[in-house]
Amino acid sequence: MNRIILQLLAVGVCFTIGQALQCYECKVGFWTLCITKKVTCAEGEHCFSGIGKAAGFVDISMKGCLAMDKCNRTEEVNFPSDSNTTFYKMKRTCCDTHDLCNAAPGLPGASGLSLTLATITAVLMANVLV
Repeated sequence: MNRIILQLLAVGVCFTIGQALQCYECKVGFWTLCITKKVTCAEGEHCFSGIGKAAGFVDISMKGCLAMDKCNRTEEVNFPSDSNTTFYKMKRTCCDTHDLCNAAPGLPGASGLSLTLATITAVLMANVLV
């Protein structure tokens, strides 16, 4: 009986850990260069990829987590902020289908595979420990 409870607890922990969405983050990139790191989004956020133009001619990009209500919109940023001079425009497209979905091109389903392997490992460890 203890073995079954421990196994269910191990599986539950794996699914709890798997709930947070991981995304690539790049504060700002120019042309095709965007140095990324992995981040975990807060509740209510999705991964996004943004493409835009700065000063009307420089291609810029961003990646990261974004609140759902700001997804799939074009943002204009003025500089200085109280002027009507547009510094850059950026279209932010969101996704939440799987971890790191804001990569181009990605491997859809890779996060599901990782979660499956973690679950199997936890069940096997529970069998060894009990």
